[in-house]
Amino acid sequence: DKLKAERERGITIDIALWKFETNEYNVTVIDAPGHRDFIKNMITGTSQADCAILIIAAGTGEFEAGISKDGQTREHALLAFTLGVKQFIVAINKMDTAKWSEARYKEIIKETSNFIKKVGYNPKEVPFVPISGFNGDNMLEETTNASWYKGWEKEVKGV
Repeated sequence: DKLKAERERGITIDIALWKFETNEYNVTVIDAPGHRDFIKNMITGTSQADCAILIIAAGTGEFEAGISKDGQTREHALLAFTLGVKQFIVAINKMDTAKWSEARYKEIIKETSNFIKKVGYNPKEVPFVPISGFNGDNMLEETTNASWYKGWEKEVKGV
């Protein structure tokens, strides 16, 4: 977060862009705010996206608040689909606070899958990745804290 207010409040307020290239792709990462007060900025960022990464907090109470009837998790998934984002990834963050519990991971996948299916996404085509942003676990390199996580494979029909 670049703005002083963002650092002070610990939240993203405005969209931020980072660009990099791979051998196959030119990638622009758009960091969009998740806080309800800045939903217009989230829409601005998401409307430009080909793929969205929904960050869900695994902490007790945090996930439940986000997935509740008026929760931000629900709102962001719905907006992403409505804005035409077809590729969707779910990063389950703060797994360190859940002691890398496989049961907690599966609980979050089950509830989130039920909702994103109603929105229009096929949960079998959505990767769910357990991470710890604070510790950097499972972000650039495979974590040793989740031996139960075997990665993700996309289901391909007709192959």
